[in-house]
Amino acid sequence: MTKNRSFLIFTSITLLLLIFTSCRSAKYLEDDQALVTDIDLNGIPNELKEQSSLYISNEIRPNSALNLTIYNVFNTHNGKYKTDNIRQVGEAPHILDSSLVELSSSQIQSFLRTKGYFNASVNTQIDINQKKARLDFNANLGNPYLLDKIDYEFKDTSIQRIYINEVLPTTKIKIGEKYDAAKLLEERERLYMAIKDKGYYDYVRQYMRVGVDTNVRGDRVDLTIQVLNPENDKHRIYKINNISLLIRPTSEEMNREVKVYHDSSLHIDFMDETGHFRLRPIARYMYLRGGQTYSLSNENLSYDRLYEMNGFRSVKINFEKIDSSLLNVKYELIPRSLMANQVEGEYTFSSGMSGFNIGNTFSHRNVFGGAELLEVKLRYGVLFDPRLEGNLSQKIFNNDFQVGVNLVIPRLLLPFQIRGIGKYGLPRTTFSSSLQLFNQDNTYSNRYLINTLNYSWWQSSTLQHSYTPVVLEYRVGKFNETFKQNLRSEGYELYVESNDREYFGLGSQYAITWNAPKLLKLEDFSYLRSSLDLSGNLLGLVSQAFNFRRNEDNQRILFKVPYLQYIKGEVDYRWYKHLEGNRQFVLRFNGGLAVPYGNNSRLLIFEKSFFAGGMNGIRAWQARTLGPGNYNRKSIEDENLRLSLRNLDQLGEVKLETNLEYRFRLLNNFLGAKMNGATFVDMGNIWRLREDRFNPNGQFEINKFFSQIAIGTGFGLRFDMDYFIMRLDAGLKVKDPQFEGNNQWVIQKLFNTKDFKREYYNSNRPDRYNFIQYNFGVGLPF
Repeated sequence: MTKNRSFLIFTSITLLLLIFTSCRSAKYLEDDQALVTDIDLNGIPNELKEQSSLYISNEIRPNSALNLTIYNVFNTHNGKYKTDNIRQVGEAPHILDSSLVELSSSQIQSFLRTKGYFNASVNTQIDINQKKARLDFNANLGNPYLLDKIDYEFKDTSIQRIYINEVLPTTKIKIGEKYDAAKLLEERERLYMAIKDKGYYDYVRQYMRVGVDTNVRGDRVDLTIQVLNPENDKHRIYKINNISLLIRPTSEEMNREVKVYHDSSLHIDFMDETGHFRLRPIARYMYLRGGQTYSLSNENLSYDRLYEMNGFRSVKINFEKIDSSLLNVKYELIPRSLMANQVEGEYTFSSGMSGFNIGNTFSHRNVFGGAELLEVKLRYGVLFDPRLEGNLSQKIFNNDFQVGVNLVIPRLLLPFQIRGIGKYGLPRTTFSSSLQLFNQDNTYSNRYLINTLNYSWWQSSTLQHSYTPVVLEYRVGKFNETFKQNLRSEGYELYVESNDREYFGLGSQYAITWNAPKLLKLEDFSYLRSSLDLSGNLLGLVSQAFNFRRNEDNQRILFKVPYLQYIKGEVDYRWYKHLEGNRQFVLRFNGGLAVPYGNNSRLLIFEKSFFAGGMNGIRAWQARTLGPGNYNRKSIEDENLRLSLRNLDQLGEVKLETNLEYRFRLLNNFLGAKMNGATFVDMGNIWRLREDRFNPNGQFEINKFFSQIAIGTGFGLRFDMDYFIMRLDAGLKVKDPQFEGNNQWVIQKLFNTKDFKREYYNSNRPDRYNFIQYNFGVGLPF
């Protein structure tokens, strides 16, 4: 029996035992108790069922089978539940309580009336059988009440004008539609924001009142919307007078040399009790300024941007009334710890090899006095291959050392100013430099240095830009001489050329992202991310103008090293459909094209190529083990060469992927987290642009398109911890393009794998065929 089948059988038996054990929990109850096992809502429209269920008391909702089983293991004795020394694990049984049933029924009835069903009544039916209770909440709705007339009463004509101009054009309260109290609350909130943005600092939501009259005619309701004045006064507009900024030290920080001065150009009084900060970088995001009319939007915007600077753990904006029309504004900030250090480690397992990664990140959050972030990252990883001979040090398959430095400045560092650039999000300028030193056992080494300058900013609340005008890179890739000769003798000259070389790269990148803030929301929307990467155009023009020398491969060289020329584009489009409750359907298309030209027109380098498989792609395949096209690694006749080229030979210049995923809630409480499930189908592949000897049948051909498409399916679990999501996906291969004809449908071999796997191993050793690929990650796959 294979390991995968053993795991599946063990998991299935475990789940069945848990369900069986939880169903037997009623035996632990007293004779006058009953365990709530099922709840139904009847007579309620589907669009209101999910919201109505929220009004049922948690103490009488059916238990999570797993959590109840865990509770039973630790809190039962001699066939009864313990009454003392109770351990706080799992979930205690939800026992029928008639008072809570009655309360829940009343709350559901009240909710339905807020939705226009003023004559709604809810009664409950309780069925008890063998200490198990089933609850039915039966609603009799009656006809919904429709809006017949709306009257408005404003004590202040200026407030009335704001309502007419700012709120009424997009109101959701319309005559002829069903009464909905939630729309009235939304109307009150929109009016509140509109009035506060016009300078009415003292205005509160309670000034707007709504009268509801259902005693008019039939199933009709009249509304009277009133906006009152303050008692014995009128609504007043306030302007900003003086602005001050105080930066206080944390409780554990000693006071430094205090900075106190008045900036006459900004008209701000500044006091820094830490001695670490400068005024101007912070004042850029203080949107309440002297001489302006008070605005709640500007107040909220100041909070958002000052927190986004990531240098302050507390932001407070206090107001002081000078008279009936003037406000002094006092900003008070408490910085986060100036420096921090974080150590991370992980165990890795891949294709029978294991290893570890360890990293250290040092952070300084205020390098130049404007909440600039400096990060220095170190990372070392090693992978051991037990099939290699010798001691532990001789079994190292590869090791990887990386060091990087990032400097993030919370503004666009430009010789000119762009007004309003921070309205929708904090703009950032990032200087980045990193070095990688990689070695693979007796095979390959790589030295890679890259330096970038990046600008990112928000054009609107949903549209983000990222522009990297400078990408300067230098790479030295070297094969072991013996391994290189073996490659050449086997006819893999193109592969040698693509990896065993030095190059310069000087280019730029641009990316645009739409609707990223909605990715974790349950609603209907589309998401788009598109990127373009260009390299070598400027060097190409300069090299022609100054007639750069050429090497033996006829490539123009700079400092004796050739430079790159290529164009690479990628698009990631997703369509999210909310199916009520916690159910969601996602359709994703991910495509890319990379074209080498000019100075390196023959082949795209390793780092710029696409790969398929992995936790965020076609999940039934391990990363870098799918494609290109119909390529099968058995075409590499030398077994040792096949081993050495693992994860290096399956690359391409074209990428097409489609993913379909259905997400749903499994358990509302699983060990303190929400457990969601997902079923998915992934399709796609990568391709070479043109035929090459190293990847036979790997080129893109339209007449072979379907035969070159891989298909995988599977099931996943997502554990939502509120702050982050842990994910476990199991992908099953359905159609594998490395085979021919009907043999591509490998799903037919799933229950007769022994001979199939043995034949595959004999032809592709040391590669083994796995029908199921497990992927563990943090965050959603897309």
